[in-house]
Amino acid sequence: MPVKVSVCDVGPRDGLQNESRVLAPEVRAELCARLAAAGLQRIEAVSFVRDDRVPAMAGAEAVLEAVDKTGGVRWAGLVLNERGYARAVEAGVDEIRYGLPVTAAFAERNQRTTVDAALDLGLELVNRARHDGIRCTVSLAVAFGCPFEGAVQAETVLGIAEKVLAAGPDELILADSIGVGVPRQVRALVGELVEPGRIVGCHFHNTRNTGYANALAAVEAGATVLDSSVGGLGGCPFAPGATGNIATEDLVYLLEGMGYDTGVDLNDLRSCSRWLAEQVGHELPSLVARAGDPCGVASSAS
Repeated sequence: MPVKVSVCDVGPRDGLQNESRVLAPEVRAELCARLAAAGLQRIEAVSFVRDDRVPAMAGAEAVLEAVDKTGGVRWAGLVLNERGYARAVEAGVDEIRYGLPVTAAFAERNQRTTVDAALDLGLELVNRARHDGIRCTVSLAVAFGCPFEGAVQAETVLGIAEKVLAAGPDELILADSIGVGVPRQVRALVGELVEPGRIVGCHFHNTRNTGYANALAAVEAGATVLDSSVGGLGGCPFAPGATGNIATEDLVYLLEGMGYDTGVDLNDLRSCSRWLAEQVGHELPSLVARAGDPCGVASSAS
């Protein structure tokens, strides 16, 4: 049987948060519905942040209220603090995803906190989520490099990761927030963290055209969860030069062609990507959505 790789589409959140055209909550909810119809079982639909800091994410509650919660999709929301967590619980998310920065400069610029304080909060949120019966994923931001401090030592990332894992989150995600990682780094970090009973995943940006090579290296090293964004949209408002995530349709094409099972229908996903391009008003970075599938390779879920 093909190895299952769980693909979490972060397009409605990470993909849209840096766009100049702000989409209304009902349009973002339709994007979520189209992704679910294409077979995505995990969707990061919203982030619970201040509207004045990230206007594109305003109306998170309205988006979640509009999505279909009966179809088996796990609806996730990004949180960065306790207020965000409280909003997420009240809105009825299935999973919270907490972003934990691993460098002091990024912690200050992105969340106005320190690494130690962010770690303490992450451990607290893991415990609270368990008590509240909500899944919790902790994502280590700038795990492969920081836009303000440069290279991040593997020992730093692994040290924080082990403290998080000791608290028992449902998943740990290593995030290459600015797209500087290469497969050798990915294999080393993932390989150190993967062991029975742990779910380790990765979040890649394709800023330097290494995102897809990194994704393949991650699953070959034992990662079973990959984040991606429909159309390849994305970027962090607080990380200069951070461009789009790896595109979900390009990732699915690669994984299915390599014999992994994603459960995603590529034709429906391409249609969703073309629709999203119309909504944001420009062509998206994805290549598979534009190239089509003349040979019929990986045209639908396995």
